[in-house]
Amino acid sequence: MTVQPHPRPGPGLPRPPSWRRLTALLWWIEHAFERARAAARPEEDSRVRIFLILALFGVIFTGLAGRAAWSALAAPAAPTGGGQVERQLTRGDLVDRNGRLLATNVVFYGLYVNPAEVWDRDLAYDALRRALPELDAKRLRSALDGDRRVLVAGGLTPARRAAAHALALGGVSFEEEDGRVYPLGASARHVIGVADGWGAGLTGAELAFDAELRAAGVDGSAVALSIDLRIQGVVESELGAVMAETGAKAGVALVTDVHTGEILAMASWPNDGTRNLATSGHYEMGSVLKTFTVAAGVDAGLADMTTLFDASRALAVSKGRSIEDFHAENRIMTLEEVYLHSSNIGTSQLAIQLGPERMRDYFKRLGLLDAAPMELKESAAPRRPADWSNSTLASLSFGYAIMITPVQMIAATGALANGGLYVPLSLRKGGAGVEGRRIVASATSLAILDLMRRNVVRGTGAKADAPGLRVGGKTGSANKWTGTEWNRNGVGSFAAVFPADGPLNAPRYAVFVLIDEPAQGSSLGGAVAAPPVGRIVDRIAPILGVERRADRWRTADGRPTPTLADLERDQG
Repeated sequence: MTVQPHPRPGPGLPRPPSWRRLTALLWWIEHAFERARAAARPEEDSRVRIFLILALFGVIFTGLAGRAAWSALAAPAAPTGGGQVERQLTRGDLVDRNGRLLATNVVFYGLYVNPAEVWDRDLAYDALRRALPELDAKRLRSALDGDRRVLVAGGLTPARRAAAHALALGGVSFEEEDGRVYPLGASARHVIGVADGWGAGLTGAELAFDAELRAAGVDGSAVALSIDLRIQGVVESELGAVMAETGAKAGVALVTDVHTGEILAMASWPNDGTRNLATSGHYEMGSVLKTFTVAAGVDAGLADMTTLFDASRALAVSKGRSIEDFHAENRIMTLEEVYLHSSNIGTSQLAIQLGPERMRDYFKRLGLLDAAPMELKESAAPRRPADWSNSTLASLSFGYAIMITPVQMIAATGALANGGLYVPLSLRKGGAGVEGRRIVASATSLAILDLMRRNVVRGTGAKADAPGLRVGGKTGSANKWTGTEWNRNGVGSFAAVFPADGPLNAPRYAVFVLIDEPAQGSSLGGAVAAPPVGRIVDRIAPILGVERRADRWRTADGRPTPTLADLERDQG
């Protein structure tokens, strides 16, 4: 007997025709066995079941094949959790001012182990250890005995990857990873800085120019620093020589262009440390600050080179405190002689005449009361005096009562050597691109340049001279307070400019060397810091195109001190 299918009525609204047909089909299939048994044809039930199973698998495989084809040909690529290098993290090259490579990205490889796919774990362990003996044995064993895919080692070179790949081990795979490399090793380390494994700058130029380096990585360009590797090499070698000779605790050396503020070289010792002492080291630097005191007095109209100061006896500046001279002359001296003999008494008198407001104003203009404005984030603020009493003014005049950084020192020196404009230091080729801020008159700058040159010829800076290159500068020597007493084996420094003659807009460079706590020999700036300055100048002058020639101060020791009119006439 044939039973006609009839759909069961469902609740709610009437179903559409398509649903009624589908329901009828399912009802027909559900009762197929009953119909076959009633008609004494059970083989029809088997054929129906086989047909349904084949149809079901056909639909499933057709769907999977379609999905695979769409994924391969049409679907957008999706992140795979590390299977490809994320190129947006690639950084552009960092180069010196002449295009020499300082930092770049290269492709390394990470070695991964999936223990579920390793056939023989002991065999894999032994083979990998032989091919890559630098692998961490404990980490490798842990990975092989684990239950998931893990990174065993990163930073493999293509050659090391090939060595492991040649083993043809199951479960061992590799993924590309961007790596930052520094081909110069320790050279210029504090300037260049470092970036992390995710492509972000952490210190130095890598941090200062992080956004630019990321952009350069996208367009394949490079970021050029102001550093000249030739000058950097000279500075590092001369600083290293002094450190080896004196056994000093630390040291700093810098070279800058006084007109643009470009840092041509920056070295900090020890160079294997993480701290850049040029930007973050705080020092009472001693008499190198006398240049600033004299410049302020001259610029304020309180003195000229012939103004007299009584240094015949100690100067009482407060109750129980008197200022004395280390190189005592015990006589009345002109301002020029105060500078050449590095008289604490004379500069203290000038500072007290300036008074707290003017002294603070000039120190502010010179950038001595704030962190040096520059790209490096490590540039630290100074440790400034809490009060500006006469006793403090006296100390400030010859480099005590304030702790500044070497970059502050060389920036202020450059401002007095370029015509009187404070130009921010910069690690960018071409400089920061900002207009200089006037701090003293151009006439003051001219007078200070001439005075600094005379100090090398006839004063305390004789050992900084370089034949024919007209070096000018000032020595600095400072004892260090240990918390209980003054350590006389303190800081020796020398701040120089060259050439110190010629027009104010002529090419001119500043050099600064500081030696901290030398263990052998003198700690005086004229003995420990001036000689390396002279050698640095002598070696870098040809690189900078500075010609050697005679200057008037080498043949005119007996001539009268020139007036400002004489200097301005000579400048032209």
